[in-house]
Amino acid sequence: MVISEQMSGQALPVNEPSLSLWQQIREDWAAHGRDWTKPGFRAVAVHRFGVWRMTIQPKLLRAPFSMLYRSLYRKVRNTYGIDLPYTVKLGRRVIIEHQGAIIIHGYSSIGDDSIIRQGVTLGNRYLDRPLEAPQLGCRVNVGAGAKLLGGIALGDGVNIGANAVVLMDIPAGKTAVGIPAKIINP
Repeated sequence: MVISEQMSGQALPVNEPSLSLWQQIREDWAAHGRDWTKPGFRAVAVHRFGVWRMTIQPKLLRAPFSMLYRSLYRKVRNTYGIDLPYTVKLGRRVIIEHQGAIIIHGYSSIGDDSIIRQGVTLGNRYLDRPLEAPQLGCRVNVGAGAKLLGGIALGDGVNIGANAVVLMDIPAGKTAVGIPAKIINP
């Protein structure tokens, strides 16, 4: 991932479209165990479609794709409980394990090969700073029920324990558990 220009004082990663929509979906399908019925795969596929449709110009041609995306997005959110807007910067081969109560802030980023489990929230912490959202590196493993709040950064290879509440940056390769989360020595 490449870092884009800063927005609201925070750098956001940007996906470089090196793969076509179908190549990304095929890669995500393989990462989800080649099972197209998994809600996590469906949520990621709808996200990829939402990102792809924004490349269609002019807006008039994009309109039917936007209507289809909104319908699919709401279906995934309401049926599976996975709220993954197209504005999230999603890396390659991200796995969403299980379904239910997964909320991801639109300005979050999730690096390659990361795993998100049920009940996870990536959200903002302060009402007066609505654009601050967690930025996850590559190979981040987020346990069930974890809450990652605010403009925090998690390095590559970080493990977050189940039900942890993360309010601070976590360096690469570390494990954080507890409420509030503290770094432990693995």
